[in-house]
Amino acid sequence: MATITGVLARPTGYAGIWGWITTVDHKRIGVLYGVTAFIMLLIAGSEAGIMRAQLAQPDSTLVGPETFNRLFTMHATAMVFMVIMPLSASFFNFVVPLAIGARDVAFPRLNAFSYWVFLFGTLLMHASFLVNQVPNAGWFSYANLTGTSYSPNAGLDFWALGLLILGISSVAAALNFLVTIVNMRCPGMTMMRMPVFIWMTLITSILLVLAFPVITVGLVELVMDRNFGTHFFDTAGGGDPILWQHLFWVFGHPEVYILILPPMGVVSEILPTFSRKPLFGYPVVVFSGIVIGFMSWAVWSHHMFTTGMGPTALTVFTITTMLLAVPTGVKIFNWIATVWGGSVDLKTPMLFALGFISLFIIGGLSGVSHAVAPSDFQQQDTYYIVAHIHYVLFGGSIFGILAGIYYWFPKLTGRMLGEGMGKLNFWFTFVGMNLTFFPMHFVGMNGMPRRIYTYGEEFGWGLLNMLSSLGYIVLFIGMLLFVINLIQSLRNGRAAGHDPWDAPTLEWSISSPPPVYNFAEIPRVEGRDAYWTTKRRAEAEGHPLTAGEPHVDPDTIHMPSPSYWPVVIAAGVTLIAAGLLTHYALSFVGGIIAFIGTIGWSNEPATAPQSHH
Repeated sequence: MATITGVLARPTGYAGIWGWITTVDHKRIGVLYGVTAFIMLLIAGSEAGIMRAQLAQPDSTLVGPETFNRLFTMHATAMVFMVIMPLSASFFNFVVPLAIGARDVAFPRLNAFSYWVFLFGTLLMHASFLVNQVPNAGWFSYANLTGTSYSPNAGLDFWALGLLILGISSVAAALNFLVTIVNMRCPGMTMMRMPVFIWMTLITSILLVLAFPVITVGLVELVMDRNFGTHFFDTAGGGDPILWQHLFWVFGHPEVYILILPPMGVVSEILPTFSRKPLFGYPVVVFSGIVIGFMSWAVWSHHMFTTGMGPTALTVFTITTMLLAVPTGVKIFNWIATVWGGSVDLKTPMLFALGFISLFIIGGLSGVSHAVAPSDFQQQDTYYIVAHIHYVLFGGSIFGILAGIYYWFPKLTGRMLGEGMGKLNFWFTFVGMNLTFFPMHFVGMNGMPRRIYTYGEEFGWGLLNMLSSLGYIVLFIGMLLFVINLIQSLRNGRAAGHDPWDAPTLEWSISSPPPVYNFAEIPRVEGRDAYWTTKRRAEAEGHPLTAGEPHVDPDTIHMPSPSYWPVVIAAGVTLIAAGLLTHYALSFVGGIIAFIGTIGWSNEPATAPQSHH
């Protein structure tokens, strides 16, 4: 079939920009996710820098309250939904098929669709800057701040509709990886032989599929309240603003583990590699991840202790919050036991992995203090909470992601990241992270509220805030070093070879970068740490493996063909949302485009006939 629905000629290759737009290759989609998320990291980081400059000294007038609230809202929203989640999705895309011995994901076009919906949702939300109607109610957007009396412009509509589109992306991607992991593992790779990163991807995907429908309900109700006269969260009309908090945090606390479980999986791969020994307590680490995923649904109301839920609810959620620390602690002890007695090689990925453990311990301990209602009453809505969440999500998620970038960059590009520059990157980032966020524990306990845009000198918060702002500068230098390292290594980095770390998993058995088909011959796994097993056997037989699997003619392996339809449908869905912000006629046009795209997708075979190639 040389044409699609008789109109568009089907793309036949991956050359040029058009090749990237129509790609269904999971490795390219992983790159697209990673590049987009990194750009958003720079934007969100710049927003954080302006806020830290404003708070560096008392009575600052650098920005006004409205601008500060907008920066606060967009920084947090971007970091959660447009930085950490898509960076994890980048790893899912690139690593999962390689680590399970598959040639691709289960649904390549759905995979591409998830990226384009993510990109267009991100652009839609940030289009609010172009019309000076930026959301300003915080990343959790509590009612009644989201009502039209407090937020009369369209900023909250941009926010809600943007998140709805991002939710479509997340659920589509999660379903794809669920099916891929369950159905496409290579022969011999049972569930208990999977790498821990694959397990964490599986658990995260389940959480995504279950959690996002909850926030979707809340967002739809929010849009209805603001635009169609309903009263879900409006007390004057019989609604309840606390309902929003329940909906948000029933989603929001599993979301925290959606953000942290993938980096936990990354660390669980790096520690054995650079300790030169198998992961200690593999089954325990896996089951603790499952317990974390299950328990994440049982703790949401510790965010709501100050709303007057009553002693029974306080007691129940105090107990569940304390219990959640147990499986997390189990992971930490197993990681430490893995390093203990190992032949530790302190390369940059290992440094970031160890940094992850130390910083996450601090964030975890400060989080457990929220389980005790009296202390939570004092900590709630103070900078103590800001410190806690940043130790978990920056010290945890971002450090784990940076560890993963340094670890898998050679496989992606065929080049090594600079080791000297990498260690400088680690120490500046580690010191800057602690200098920025550790003082916030104390300024929070001294009463500084979160979301405050300025403060008087009489409160005595100036010194600690100045330390935090200086820490941001150190942190900025650390991230700048990372960018420089990336650019230099892409241009002139040392050739990596297929297995520069002597790693245990299957992705290191093929060339760097991997061929389009991943594996010329689907591998057969005989145990955990499959590639270690293969290498040790080869060494014992006297012919050690010095090269990856040899390449074959890619035309002999028929891979899924590129497609226009994922980007077409994603554009249609985005236009539907944009029409709700502008004119319903645009929504109608978007609906037509999405409908045409769906028909085209449905009539398009996953792989074009060989004669078309």
